Amino acid sequence: MTARTHDAIAFASLITVASLNPPESLNLFTVGAAVVGNVIGATIPDLDQAGNKLYKLLPGGNYLGKLLRRLFLGHRAFSHSILGFYVMSLIIQLITMRLLNPNYVNAKLVFDAMMIGYISHLVADMFTKDGLPLLFPLPFRFGIPPISAFRITTGSWIENLVVLPGTAAYIFWFIGRNQQQILEILRSLV
Repeated sequence: MTARTHDAIAFASLITVASLNPPESLNLFTVGAAVVGNVIGATIPDLDQAGNKLYKLLPGGNYLGKLLRRLFLGHRAFSHSILGFYVMSLIIQLITMRLLNPNYVNAKLVFDAMMIGYISHLVADMFTKDGLPLLFPLPFRFGIPPISAFRITTGSWIENLVVLPGTAAYIFWFIGRNQQQILEILRSLV
């Protein structure tokens, strides 16, 4: 999947989880950090690509991307596995808990939003032709459906004309269907 599709699916996943399991307390800073964290979380599995958009935000990011690509052992290897998810979640949790000021931002909610983005990325990539090496370093790849010929090619017309617009339609439908609950969450911010 392309980055914009991953971002849309991550946001759809975030609003779904937040509506079905609303946080007890919330503030505007946490909401903003959670939305940004969700998009970052959806981008993290692709840190194994030198052209990742997170690298563009950092000075010397191109060099960092090339170095980390080697450490991640190529695209869709370590960072797209259960082991990679576990290791990255520990690192992300450590960073968010130390980086975010608990007086303003609920770091646990931001961490949860990042993990929702990360998981949504992995699930979306399971629908692509390459599938995922969930049991890395074992060479097995998993995908939905199990026959790769029936899966989506990244950047294809199906992704651009069906998956991405379908995700946008889902977001609007879900917000419309759950507007009372979403409004209650938003009212708690004021």
